[in-house]
Amino acid sequence: MDVPKEQITTLLEHGLYTSAQTLGCFLVSSPAANAETSPHIKAESLVLLSDALFREREYRRAIHTYKQALQYYKIIPKQNSTTSRSSLPPNRSSSPNSFNISAINENEVKFKIASCHCALNENRAALAEMEGIPGKSRNLQMNLLLGKLYRNSRHSRHAMSCYKECLRHCPYVLEAITALAEMGASAKDIISLFPQTPNRSGRASFDHFDSSRWLQRYVEAQCCIASNDYKGGFELFADLLQRFPNNIHLLLEIAKIEAIIGKNEEAIMNFEKARLIDPYVVTYMDEYAILLKTKSDYTKLNKLAHDLLSIDPTRPEVFVTLSVLWERKDERGALSYADRSIRIDERHIPGHIMKGNLLLTAKRAEAAVVAFRSAQELRPDIRSYQGLVQSYLVLSKTKEALYAAREAMKAMPQSAKALKLVGDVHASNSGGREKAKKFYESALRLEPGYLGAALALAELHVIEGRNGDAVSLLERYLKDWADDSLHVKLAQVFAATNMLQDALSHYHSALRINPQNEAAKKGLERLEKQMKGMDPDAPEEDEENEVEDAEGDQEETDLL
Repeated sequence: MDVPKEQITTLLEHGLYTSAQTLGCFLVSSPAANAETSPHIKAESLVLLSDALFREREYRRAIHTYKQALQYYKIIPKQNSTTSRSSLPPNRSSSPNSFNISAINENEVKFKIASCHCALNENRAALAEMEGIPGKSRNLQMNLLLGKLYRNSRHSRHAMSCYKECLRHCPYVLEAITALAEMGASAKDIISLFPQTPNRSGRASFDHFDSSRWLQRYVEAQCCIASNDYKGGFELFADLLQRFPNNIHLLLEIAKIEAIIGKNEEAIMNFEKARLIDPYVVTYMDEYAILLKTKSDYTKLNKLAHDLLSIDPTRPEVFVTLSVLWERKDERGALSYADRSIRIDERHIPGHIMKGNLLLTAKRAEAAVVAFRSAQELRPDIRSYQGLVQSYLVLSKTKEALYAAREAMKAMPQSAKALKLVGDVHASNSGGREKAKKFYESALRLEPGYLGAALALAELHVIEGRNGDAVSLLERYLKDWADDSLHVKLAQVFAATNMLQDALSHYHSALRINPQNEAAKKGLERLEKQMKGMDPDAPEEDEENEVEDAEGDQEETDLL
């Protein structure tokens, strides 16, 4: 009248988890699995039932049942347990169907309990289980999970040693490579972990089909990105893409770099190329959504949000995309979507940045600082520094703003955006304008095509009454940039110098590029009043925000 446990193993192997779970209930309660007479059979049966529950995503029930199994395992007479332990090598694959040997592996069960806790976002509990597994008994999966858990709980040193252990076993654990790069390991350090070292001839012995070459370049690319050397990372990824054409992962990495360095059109093109090859990809799609928003392409943004929701509504990228979409309709709704993305994955940087920007718009600068700091602690990202600087300036905390901008320069020595950020802090008060000008000019020397710095410098020229300089600076960019904000700035300068016809044509150009541009709409209204000879009301935007700069006179020339 007993239930053969091979049958439940077969069901698990074939992925028939519902049947396995139901059969498991019979197995656990069968007379053969009597706790008193045969605790080892009871323990095994409970593990099989737990595996079925785990596969059905009933994580709480799985944890409860795995723990029961461990209790029965502990009362197995000792002579049994020694044989049962030795009958299972510690590095055996941990697929749930591998419990058809006559005992359970305690470490495997702890790993599975930890995996359930992870699925429920219970980091601390998962870590407690994993730390109960002796180092020598950990296999590849265990080391990877432990590395993630240590990293999430900010134990970087422990995390690095787990990730390194993974690569010593298998150099192709790419997420371990990325994690080590992000935690500051050098490419040389990472490559030196790979199992086969170069032999006497100097050739790496695991150079089958030149595989180590591309893998080494991949490591170098990830290390470049992690140290904010986007140009180097871009070149390495582009090189790899030639070797692996239409590689989704590489296309997405390249698109993300392009978005960071402001090559928005190219980034959009590569994101779209990736979606053409694989319409169900979710990775980085929130970064694509943010780009669509800057272009005010709400038709595409709407479709993207709709597609992502139907692909996988449990991913943080989906909620950041929804947040981006809702921003102009309902800021509170947008904020709750951003919060949801962080609840799903607290390490998801775009979620924190989106939250910070929404809080800033809602005039909650103190809360915005917290959000941007959270993003920045995960990984320096120019957007989190920009958000911090803006938030501090809104709070009139010039000293903190300057500190954050300098921090960005230190983290990204080759970034024109970081230089501009220091300029922005100085420009926020009249005494710092000369310094601001120097930083904007340095940013443009470093990256002549950086429109943001050109617009900021033009704004300074206007404030100081050098309208002619502003116009000639901006007109240099017209032939290369079809950008609405460029036309708006030109229109504003022309309107201020009473060249109304020129102003009109630039406002129209801006609205042709982006019909949603609010500044262009408002400017056009004012201009029309001006052209009719009416007073377009007192100046609104040009009042300079006079902020006392507590640290304004510090020697900054060394930074230039």
